[in-house]
Amino acid sequence: MPFIDVKLTKKISDSQAVALKTELGKMIEAFPGKNESWLMCNIESHKNIWFKGDNSSDCAFVEVKLYGAVNSDGAEKFTGLLCDYLENTLTIPSSRTYIRYEGGTDWGWNGSNF
Repeated sequence: MPFIDVKLTKKISDSQAVALKTELGKMIEAFPGKNESWLMCNIESHKNIWFKGDNSSDCAFVEVKLYGAVNSDGAEKFTGLLCDYLENTLTIPSSRTYIRYEGGTDWGWNGSNF
């Protein structure tokens, strides 16, 4: 049950959002036992985000929430994959990208909790 929340300063098209969602579905496999079949994504572009007091350059903030503990090796791999994608595909510098990871077991679905 991963949830990935992406906020970008750069305005992206619907097709770019779909491509990013597809790539996130592949990247989530960096975490043992996670895959696209339970992945939920929120992708928001053209947001007002200031980094280091400046909003003249594009930046990104991404939250990755996982059911269970966050595997450090998986987080390291996911960070590399996502930063490469954002920089090489959407021209958002890795140096202006934050990724936050959160794990937990209090998740509800379909009227009850896991």
